[in-house]
Amino acid sequence: MANRRNNRLSGEMKRVISEVIRNEVKDPRLSELLSVTDVDVMEDLKYAKVYISVYGDIEPTLEALRSAKGFIRREVGKRIKMRLTPELLFEKDDSIEKGIYMSSLINKVIEDEESRKPKDESEDE
Repeated sequence: MANRRNNRLSGEMKRVISEVIRNEVKDPRLSELLSVTDVDVMEDLKYAKVYISVYGDIEPTLEALRSAKGFIRREVGKRIKMRLTPELLFEKDDSIEKGIYMSSLINKVIEDEESRKPKDESEDE
């Protein structure tokens, strides 16, 4: 039961945080190509890890978000009626980069396998 509640809360927080960052946080360090990929709310509701993905250098964007986290937290508390609003911890989400890297490794293995095939086999197919 609590797990389902955390999942629903995480999804709602992701939506609200994305909206607040996009529409209300005015910081020139924020990247235009910023995406909130996931929000992980801890069981005790004291902390929420907010995973951010950015095209390009992420450090200035993380600094901007960390400096605006009090404002973002207050807005989340206003929009989602909660007794306790979790403290926001912004972290880099590198899952997209890892996926691209894994895809390139798979493509390399496929190319290596095709180059090892005898020419007779490749002509038959």
